[in-house]
Amino acid sequence: MRQQAHGGNLAWAAALAGCPPEAILDFSASISPLGPPNSAIAAIASQMGNLRHYPDPNYSELRLALSHFHQMPPEWILPGNGSAELLTLAGRDLAELAATMLITPAFGDYYRTLAAYNAKVLEFPLNLRDADNSSLVNSPLSCLVDFGQRTLDKGLLLNNPHNPTGKLFSREAILPYLEQFALVVVDEAFMDFLHPDEEQSLIPVVQEYANLVVLRSLTKFYSLPGLRLGYAIAHPDRLRHWQLWRDPWPVNTLAAAAAVAALKDREFQEQTWKWLPPTRNQLFQGLIAIPGLQPFESAANFLLVESQQSSSQLQQQLLQNHQILIRDCLSFKELGDRFLRVAVLSESDNQRLLTALKES
Repeated sequence: MRQQAHGGNLAWAAALAGCPPEAILDFSASISPLGPPNSAIAAIASQMGNLRHYPDPNYSELRLALSHFHQMPPEWILPGNGSAELLTLAGRDLAELAATMLITPAFGDYYRTLAAYNAKVLEFPLNLRDADNSSLVNSPLSCLVDFGQRTLDKGLLLNNPHNPTGKLFSREAILPYLEQFALVVVDEAFMDFLHPDEEQSLIPVVQEYANLVVLRSLTKFYSLPGLRLGYAIAHPDRLRHWQLWRDPWPVNTLAAAAAVAALKDREFQEQTWKWLPPTRNQLFQGLIAIPGLQPFESAANFLLVESQQSSSQLQQQLLQNHQILIRDCLSFKELGDRFLRVAVLSESDNQRLLTALKES
């Protein structure tokens, strides 16, 4: 069985480890261990009787819930079948430009969606050695030179916090690029892991820039990847255009109901914001104490780790000897076989990983 570039391929991992998929401790997919919220599960159960009906094609209730959550008019919000579907729509817009600039290493799906529409890609490497400083908010795009007028026919696609480094770019550092590029797409799939007092989201300025698209995921923070749910926030004219390109009813009834409930679940949100920083730091300190491993500071719910040994070999050892799955970084061509990525899980699971790594 072939391993996919994404994390979370438990079927592949179980075949290699010789155990059932449910026996795998998965550090490869950056999903919160705290969910799904009970509120979301209850909402799913309440909608079982509505499975005989088609979803609301306008997703009015979901858009209204997102509108209240972000203090944004509903027409500026478009739910999707995971942020991946919306990224594909954004890629079609980006492909109409002269080129799209990527900060690398870049999430593999960016290359997929841009290649699907034959978009020209210009790559600009992030300085990884700046990613392990102690500052939570980093100055982001120093790897982009000031192109001036030459960027007005180009697009910029980036994620914040950055995947796979976990680096958080400041809002103020990104804002100048909204004046310099024809289209800026910011993937904020991990932004909700930051407390509102610390996050650097561009959602508050979307209504000021018709060339800005912000993509969000509801599956990582709320532990709902199997439901496939994300949303885009952008100018209504752009979103209406996107709707003409896609299939009807992309979001199923259960996913929509779960999202509405989760967005209102302030207790779960506060629990996550309280849990992540100390647990992430505990894992970071444990990793840095292991010879041959160098973790990078992160604002997200995962840690990038540089390894003196092959990450793919280490991945196989952990699977076969401990039934633990980590993410190798072979899909990030700039990183290769000396980097790995691990999610932040519960303290006990994190300790199990640290113990296994010491023995490998």
